[in-house]
Amino acid sequence: MAVANKLDGPRAAPASGGAAEYLVVMLHGLGADGNDLFGLAPILAQAFPNAAFVAPNAPEPCDMAPMGHQWFSLADRDPEKILSGVRAAAPILDDFLDEELKNHGLTDDKLVLLGFSQGTMMALHVATRRPNNCAAVIGYSGALIAPGYLDDELKSKPRVLLIHGEDDDVVPPQALGAAEKALMGHGLTVYSQMIPGLAHGIDENGLRMGIGFLMETFALAGDEGES
Repeated sequence: MAVANKLDGPRAAPASGGAAEYLVVMLHGLGADGNDLFGLAPILAQAFPNAAFVAPNAPEPCDMAPMGHQWFSLADRDPEKILSGVRAAAPILDDFLDEELKNHGLTDDKLVLLGFSQGTMMALHVATRRPNNCAAVIGYSGALIAPGYLDDELKSKPRVLLIHGEDDDVVPPQALGAAEKALMGHGLTVYSQMIPGLAHGIDENGLRMGIGFLMETFALAGDEGES
């Protein structure tokens, strides 16, 4: 399957009208595109007017739906096939992150990765392997792929927030606990929340938790102006 060399998708400059102080990159799930999560940007911009937002389309057309994109195929659920797909997409995403940061004159400590489902899987994989810590990872309804490889591949320890619906029938809710245990076992600071009654999605409670987590992250970094 052909894979695009460069990613692109909807983006928004800081609502303040000034230069970006943070970059929030939103990574969508299987069969969607950047617009799926980009609807959250105006809500987040109210809390973080100095942040720029971008939601790239994943590099492959979805092979399980007539439209949409995928970071990697899930047609074959063999763990090694999935890991291979994640590894193929990772450098494409890394290049995109590097270019976006350069365009805004920012470094990794000003980068936030916000993922949903397959996008969370990519965010956790890439963020823990970049040479420098990003500011934070917020992962909704996702999982940590092949956690055992962190023993040899871990390079960075960003702050992480994991949120999952208790009634998720797409990515098992148990994936939250497994990811939290593995990441904390490697020294990462991880916060998690299981949301009762929520299926495979992001609700108002989860969004509010994400905003609070970022406010705390930015405050710890000394960026009082974001909140």
